[in-house]
Amino acid sequence: MKNTKNKKNLLFIGIPVIVLLILLRFGLYFLKSDGFNGLSMLLPAFMLGFMLFAFGTSGFFAAWIYQDCRKRGDDPVLWALLVFIMSPFIGMLIYFLRRSEIKGECPACGHRISTKANYCEECGTHLENKEDNMMLTKKGTHHLHLIIAGAVSMVLMLACLTGFIVKAASGNGINTDPASNDRVWNIGVIGMELSTYFGNVWHLEFKTASKGYIVEQNMKIEDADSQMLYADISCGSVPDGATLVLWLVQGEEVQSVDVTSLSEPLEYPLDEFKNGKIHVRLQINGVKDTASDICIK
Repeated sequence: MKNTKNKKNLLFIGIPVIVLLILLRFGLYFLKSDGFNGLSMLLPAFMLGFMLFAFGTSGFFAAWIYQDCRKRGDDPVLWALLVFIMSPFIGMLIYFLRRSEIKGECPACGHRISTKANYCEECGTHLENKEDNMMLTKKGTHHLHLIIAGAVSMVLMLACLTGFIVKAASGNGINTDPASNDRVWNIGVIGMELSTYFGNVWHLEFKTASKGYIVEQNMKIEDADSQMLYADISCGSVPDGATLVLWLVQGEEVQSVDVTSLSEPLEYPLDEFKNGKIHVRLQINGVKDTASDICIK
């Protein structure tokens, strides 16, 4: 009894902790990326709805698995956690492939045995009329309200995901302008990217990227009159018409430099800018196998 109670406590504490950790990561990303600046509010609303209904779907189906396990004598806490963590699709598939059959009680000793058994394996009692002598589970789906709630949550989750994909694919409400002072968001993809910012040096490597893909790093100018931006950039492959453009954006001040084929590291004066944060961006237009180190000093 005590062990069962501990497992229930683990279930009731473990699932909220998992949800809080996911939301914490979402919140940290929100803070790190300056919120959702540059996005239509519909997009984060769709994403938030997707997350909430995804949690609801997992939670309702995990609750049904918990009840079903209790009827079959399996470990309800373990299976409920597996379904919640692995997603209801994978978790429930594994559960239905591995779950035990429903058992009843021997009328003589109360031992749980298969409803198909002719003899009790505990006391040896012959079971002539099992349906009359055993406490069998009622036919039909138990706790149907949990399945209905899970199905509704799943439909709403898919609706939010579809709305997000359609809205993002249309490009409406997504800032993709490299000259904008707002955050720039990408619809395309970048392959084999490594981006780090350590010791005021932005190191970026990538294999390929969608045309027009923009990578950015916020930097800080402490003395615009004396400091310069240094950029050591090499493009391993430059197909015909491909370019790599460096953008410096601070409020209304916007400057761009073609850095596709630098013969030596770029030293760019910053006296046209003010002290404070500046958006440093690289707009990738077809170049491949690129490595760069950019800093302000």
